[in-house]
Amino acid sequence: MTKSLYAKFLLTTLIIMVMSSLIGFFIANAYYQNNLKPENDAKNMKIAISIAEYAETQPDLEQYLDHTAGTGYQLSLIGQGERRFYGGEFDGTNLSPETVKNVIDGEVYHGMKEFPKKTFVTGFFKNDLENSVGVPLTYGDKQYALFLRPNIKLLFSEIHLLLGWMVLAIFILSLLAELIWSAMLIRPIRKLSHATNKVRKEGFDVHLDIHRRDEIGQLAHNFKEMIARLGELDKLRKSFVSNVSHDIQTPLLNIQGYSRLLESNTLSEEEKSSYLTVIQEEAQRMSILSKQLLTLSSLEPKENAMARKPIDLSAQLKSLLHRYYWLIDENDLSLTYSFEDVKFNGNPDLLTTVWENLLTNAIKYNQPGGTIEMTLKELHDEIVITFKDTGIGLTPDEKEQIFDRFYRADLARTRTKQGTGLGLSIVKEIIELHNGHIHVDSQLEKGTTFTITLPHL
Repeated sequence: MTKSLYAKFLLTTLIIMVMSSLIGFFIANAYYQNNLKPENDAKNMKIAISIAEYAETQPDLEQYLDHTAGTGYQLSLIGQGERRFYGGEFDGTNLSPETVKNVIDGEVYHGMKEFPKKTFVTGFFKNDLENSVGVPLTYGDKQYALFLRPNIKLLFSEIHLLLGWMVLAIFILSLLAELIWSAMLIRPIRKLSHATNKVRKEGFDVHLDIHRRDEIGQLAHNFKEMIARLGELDKLRKSFVSNVSHDIQTPLLNIQGYSRLLESNTLSEEEKSSYLTVIQEEAQRMSILSKQLLTLSSLEPKENAMARKPIDLSAQLKSLLHRYYWLIDENDLSLTYSFEDVKFNGNPDLLTTVWENLLTNAIKYNQPGGTIEMTLKELHDEIVITFKDTGIGLTPDEKEQIFDRFYRADLARTRTKQGTGLGLSIVKEIIELHNGHIHVDSQLEKGTTFTITLPHL
């Protein structure tokens, strides 16, 4: 399943934000548990000791503790059978009697440092007597335990360092995660850019190793398909140029050679006539080649080649036979045909090119005294046209390549037959432009049958 890069980006960003917040929270909490809480305990312990020492010298203990609580602290004074609070009561007062007795007897109580390790949101602000520091206090002839913790306002002023660490941790983690994600995102784009530069400088033999299931993966897949197609087209272009150059050069050389021979004054009339015939045949060959090349170029922009109109295929094929009857007779061939009345919506000029190529091939590559059979049938969902001859036929390998541009069958068997190798490739393209198919069935020295199927009108 392909995921949208936009959706993946949003999801990744959300995950980064959530994970960074959680990790930043736990880092800040670890800092609180291991650093801030002991430091806070030690700081408040010094304050409590100072308050207790100063309280012992005051004439009015109640007034002094009440005044001290007003500076931002909650105090609890516990003695034998009495408990007083200053600056507000604690939410939880479940301090064990043993702990209170130990403080009264002279020990100090590090409740802030030893408070159960909860997250700082509940631990730092927990307004329990257990979450305080305790020191002994002697006033007059009585022993007390004085417990102290900062009130909420003072804690809020002290928490900024903890929150600062948390925000800094979240920022750094988010930045690192975004940098890693950006690098992962940019890496395939850099690969594509490198592949593009390599294609520009070295050609189409490029290996692109990108496997993703998003728009970048689809882009890489399309790029690889495009490169493969461009490589094939480049090979076809080179082959096309080479073949065209060869097919133009050969008749030109013949024309030049025989033209020079005609300059001799010692030639007989028969030799001059023979040389002129060769020149005319080679010129005709070049004319056919140029005509077929123009036909191929006109087929490239397919939308321009397909001006359609209703065609009477039976009348078109009969007109074709009428034009080529003299050539069939000249080659001592017999012709049979069976044409049903069939209408088809297509391009008449292009279809005429198809019929001419197939008929002239059936004549050219037939055996002396051979036959040509043509049929036109209309089935319920398609139109079928066949051209059958009893000619030299094709080998299996030749059948596979017969529709390739510039391909010619074995020259040892067809050396007396001049051709360009473009006719059947033109036929195939025209038939496919009409949403049809062409099939060849052939046996060596037994003949060839071309079958064309066209969609019903």
